[in-house]
Amino acid sequence: MTREEAIKYMMDNEAISEQGATAEIERYMAIPGQALGYKIGALKIRELRNKYEKQLGSKFNLATFHDEVLKDGSMPLALLEKKMDDWAEKQK
Repeated sequence: MTREEAIKYMMDNEAISEQGATAEIERYMAIPGQALGYKIGALKIRELRNKYEKQLGSKFNLATFHDEVLKDGSMPLALLEKKMDDWAEKQK
């Protein structure tokens, strides 16, 4: 995919301006590891959310989950999962 194709794709699929899409695509091109790290983290958070929604059922609260994910800042994903497992146990 070329730079221009990527910008067009982003604009066609997200609510973003051309300037914003260009900045994002150029950042992905310049620092691909950052984009990869972001995506891996997003996938892990989604995985954990699905896990706890199933585990906790009606006791799952999305806002509380988000607060817990964010409250201690960035950390290795294995540590985040352990922290969130402990949180889920307290929610039961």
